[in-house]
Amino acid sequence: MNFPKLKKPTRFGWAYDLVIVLAVIAVAAIGGLVSGGDSDPWYQTLKKPPFNPPGYAFGIVWPILYVLMAISAILVRRNVDRFSNARTCFGLFFLQLGFNLAWSVLFFFFHRPIMSMIDLVCLWLVIVMMAFSFGTHSRIAALLLVPYILWVSFAGYLNGMIIVLNG
Repeated sequence: MNFPKLKKPTRFGWAYDLVIVLAVIAVAAIGGLVSGGDSDPWYQTLKKPPFNPPGYAFGIVWPILYVLMAISAILVRRNVDRFSNARTCFGLFFLQLGFNLAWSVLFFFFHRPIMSMIDLVCLWLVIVMMAFSFGTHSRIAALLLVPYILWVSFAGYLNGMIIVLNG
């Protein structure tokens, strides 16, 4: 029987994990700064779709999703040791962080629901690709992304309905 060889752990593996955590925190913080939510005068004037959650729900859901995505990426990183050993996984991870942040900026800062919807479709596609890519290294990491995919799907409904109701 041939057993897979284990990679020698990187001496500074914690630094890779720290990069993941800091990147997620940065996106969450910047997104939070530009997202006024219920206190945003522009957002208050919009007609909201049915099933639009109360503002506090976003403050509960998003931190959970950010924690799950960081844990997911760290699980993959620990299985592959270095970012360079899973370039596709981490390329998709950082790309989705960019789309995630871009949505907040486009929707809340620039008040561009159509552009934010385009961004959201790209974000959803990248998250799905990331989940499949992560799944090649850790099934748990891929499963941790399911709530994120579901929430972004729901966000697509909300964003799309805001476009329709306020067009």
